[in-house]
Amino acid sequence: MQNYLKRILTARVYDVAIESPLEHAPNLSARIGNNVLFKREDMQPVFSFKLRGAYNKMAQLAPEQLKRGVIAASAGNHAQGVALSAHRLGCKATIVMPTTTPQVKIDAVRHFGKRAVEIVLHGSSYSDAYTHALELEKEHNLTFVHPFDDPDVIAGQGTIAMEILRQHQAPIHAIFCAIGGGGLISGVAAYVKQVRPDIKVIGVQTTDSDAMYRSLKAKKRVTLNDVGLFSDGTAVKLVGAETFRVCKQYVDEVILVDTDAVCAAIKDVFQDTRSILEPAGALAVAGAKLYAQREKLKDQTLIPVACGANMNFDRLRFVAERAEIGEKREAILAVTIPETPGSFRKFCALLGNRNITEFNYRYADPSEAQVFVGVQVKDPSETEKLIATLEKHKLRTLDLTDNEMAKLHLRHLVGGRAPEAKDETIYRFEFPERPGALMNFLNSMNHNWNISLFHYRNHGADYGRVLVGMQVPHKDKKELKKFLDTLGYPHWDESGNPAYKLFLG
Repeated sequence: MQNYLKRILTARVYDVAIESPLEHAPNLSARIGNNVLFKREDMQPVFSFKLRGAYNKMAQLAPEQLKRGVIAASAGNHAQGVALSAHRLGCKATIVMPTTTPQVKIDAVRHFGKRAVEIVLHGSSYSDAYTHALELEKEHNLTFVHPFDDPDVIAGQGTIAMEILRQHQAPIHAIFCAIGGGGLISGVAAYVKQVRPDIKVIGVQTTDSDAMYRSLKAKKRVTLNDVGLFSDGTAVKLVGAETFRVCKQYVDEVILVDTDAVCAAIKDVFQDTRSILEPAGALAVAGAKLYAQREKLKDQTLIPVACGANMNFDRLRFVAERAEIGEKREAILAVTIPETPGSFRKFCALLGNRNITEFNYRYADPSEAQVFVGVQVKDPSETEKLIATLEKHKLRTLDLTDNEMAKLHLRHLVGGRAPEAKDETIYRFEFPERPGALMNFLNSMNHNWNISLFHYRNHGADYGRVLVGMQVPHKDKKELKKFLDTLGYPHWDESGNPAYKLFLG
């Protein structure tokens, strides 16, 4: 059993890290009726908390270990923390990154590491890079600096909790931390529960990268087959053995949030601070909002750790597009109107003075037409009232606000039907953003299957969102399953999606 209280109190982080401010969020506090304080780890020199754990681990190495050098595997914030630490400690660092790592992150590692860092690009995923790093560790007798599953790394992250309790000595209801592998929340929880056990420590994960949530429910570590890549900083398939043990002992609960909620949280932080967090950095804020709503909290102090701001600029268009939906301030509707004179005007009149964010319409049938519309609303109850009004006037309405296919693809495809596309099967994919991803898909697919629809959308992420229609005869269903399993890309069958049937089927 580790003595984390002592480890955290004696951790060496302040040679490189700052004591980050605890900053009041006036707009968000007023909106949710609680006192929200952001712990601004995005203001660290590498724009993330990861520097604390990396430096604490490396600063405790023996001189001969430092002389031989260290090695790490990372595609992001941990790599930058190790690089800066190596520069400060005067040791060599080898950092293995996937070949898919954006150039901006590679350049950042070089910048922080100066001449101390050698970057090795290997494999197409973090797992590939991690395996190769372990091989190089043995081959060159290096010391591996794990991104989360190491007591010294955990203790370094735990200094965040030490600062919070020193900075805010009044009552705190809960502290919220994003969870990937579990290093951050393990350090925070281990300190808080030994000093102020009355304070809740709550983890936050995305619905598509919930390894810790599933592991705690199963009472054993669970490996995910796939992880969602929007919150790339927390896209971990298997949590650490030590972090799982600590979380099982100290963490009160883990909350799950979706992509739209994370986008809304990024906007919330921007409105209060004019800073832009990366998705993983805003996870804790999204969790705090959801928790306050669920528990009907009022006038409590909630502290989300804003843990990182290494945002790919190109991803902002996607964040802006989805933030209003995440805050439930935009409704996406499919409305069927009769193809008769005056019906279009009647429909617009029923929308009233609401701001229309999107409108897609195309003549398709002599008797009725489908309209795809985005409308700004104050909250979900206004959406319900609007749907009731439209239905009352005999305009059939389908709420697509939570329909992922509609939000990602359909809005760009409305008006394209293919009555000759027999046996059409629709799948939504996440393609890795690397050379050959599309050709791999096409080469793996049965060449007798015709592609009847293809829509690709890049949102500045490390993966692309793709909607594919394939004409697959019923006799080939088993082969289709085999193809999808072998391909290995995250995928969802959308053939039964009502939005597809209305606009594209």
